[in-house]
Amino acid sequence: MKLRLILTFSLITLLLTACQPVADPGPDTAMTAAIETAFAEINIPTETPAPTETPVPTATIPRTPPALPGMYQSLLLKSHDIPRSYVTDSCQYIKNKWDPNKAVPGTTVMVIMSHRINQDATTSDYGSLTIASRDLKRMMNDLHDAGFTAINMQQMADFMYDNAKIPPLSVLIIVDDRASASKYNDHFRTYYDNWGWPVVNAYIGLDERPDLWTENAALSAEGWVDYQAHGYIHNIPISNGSDDAFITAEMGGAMSSIQKYMNKSPIAYIWPGGGFSQRAVEIGIQLGYKLGFTVNPRGPVQYNWVPQADEFNDSNPYAIPETPAGNPLMTLPRYTDITARDNIDAVRAISQEASAYAEQNKAVELEYYDIVCAPTYGQIPTAP
Repeated sequence: MKLRLILTFSLITLLLTACQPVADPGPDTAMTAAIETAFAEINIPTETPAPTETPVPTATIPRTPPALPGMYQSLLLKSHDIPRSYVTDSCQYIKNKWDPNKAVPGTTVMVIMSHRINQDATTSDYGSLTIASRDLKRMMNDLHDAGFTAINMQQMADFMYDNAKIPPLSVLIIVDDRASASKYNDHFRTYYDNWGWPVVNAYIGLDERPDLWTENAALSAEGWVDYQAHGYIHNIPISNGSDDAFITAEMGGAMSSIQKYMNKSPIAYIWPGGGFSQRAVEIGIQLGYKLGFTVNPRGPVQYNWVPQADEFNDSNPYAIPETPAGNPLMTLPRYTDITARDNIDAVRAISQEASAYAEQNKAVELEYYDIVCAPTYGQIPTAP
């Protein structure tokens, strides 16, 4: 209605103007003002707005993942004893490595083999693998003073497979062969009572000596002596010439006996005489074993880091090469109890070096994980 009145007024003004004498043409200021006022009141712009430019999207530049660092190497190992990895999935390895809820990088396990303990001997005899009782005590005290803590076989398996949290300096003490309960009560119980240290017994599975089975089953029930498999008949080491029937009888028979008497399934096979083969490793995994232990003193182990050799060599002439067996988890090295004290400082140094090397490469590994792994594996967990 307002617009109609304005337009009518404008028309009347034009008619009256037409009746006046012709004057010099020029801008009609009143008319221009009236029209501008009319358009302003109906919100019609008097000038055409400048066009708005459409924003051009910015291209997303893909991030290039950095090259992952090589495996930590140690000059403290013999030249032929080269660390091997066994986790093929780099993303899973990095996630386990840097998960703050798991073992810290550099966590190291010193695996020690013990056979015979002579209560009265003044010196140990390497040839018969017999340690004097006083030397065993020195070894245990030295390990404790150096900051080591003993673990059992389940802790060892969880660490080696998933980097589960264990003490940064851990020791796994494996006593080979069958013995009476007094061996553990006399030589190891005090360390369990004082420090909470368990010990592993590699038990021979032959179904005889029910008295020994009963004694050791009682210790197993207490929980601090951890029984694992050490062959069934045990007297013939497995080799590349062993057939499937013999391997299965030795490894399967040992498992069945421990299940029967100890009410548990062993997860580790301690190779009798240190003998193993690729086929035996394959059968052992099929039977349910998760770890295997040689008599080769290559060095300590870490998550995804196991020293092994490709072939026989002068630096360890009697040690069977492990890499042909194809599975580092089933061919883990062990120090002897007689030489363990001499290697404590080296093991600690390896742990410290590995920790420093990991920290040096942390940023690169985390950047790689963020680019390559996080979209599929999710973010690395945070500390609780």
